[in-house]
Amino acid sequence: MTELSPEERRQIITLPPSIAQLTAVRHLVLYSSNLVRIPPEIGAMTSLEEFTPYTSYRLHWFPYEITRCRKLTRSTVSTRALFGNYKLRPPFPQLQPPLSSLADLDPANLNPRHWGATAIHNCSVCDRPIEQSGLHQVWISLRVATDVLPLLVNACSTACVAALPGGAPDYIPTPHKGGRVDQPASDWD
Repeated sequence: MTELSPEERRQIITLPPSIAQLTAVRHLVLYSSNLVRIPPEIGAMTSLEEFTPYTSYRLHWFPYEITRCRKLTRSTVSTRALFGNYKLRPPFPQLQPPLSSLADLDPANLNPRHWGATAIHNCSVCDRPIEQSGLHQVWISLRVATDVLPLLVNACSTACVAALPGGAPDYIPTPHKGGRVDQPASDWD
């Protein structure tokens, strides 16, 4: 995105799912973007070592699938813009109630204001197709590379939610649904 003019960058609010094809990219630079969300397909970027969405102030959270980028060791994120960050602690949005069946929901055509994505195909945890089961969304704050990020998990079951690791130290210790949540005290409080 560094080659784009500021006007062109402002028009891009999300990346396409085809970023999954960028398996050789080692450094993803999204400096000063207008992005509001990153697609879960970022987890397929298996060579990603460095992630730089710095000064992308509309990015308040990331997909849990970013934890699949096992080589990711460096990040530069504007943490003050993130939900639940250590210093300002802005609240997490309330997530939708769990669905035990997707009979009344088209997971390939979602309203991102309600679901955080335009489509949810696979479980964030086990990677099984979400259409075969339900949908259980939770927030979790984990260290990813050099920053603690708020991650949106789209799980297929309560078992997958239970399989999530504990939250980062000094952050909410368990997965949660957002809304008003009590966060641990910090040195900044």
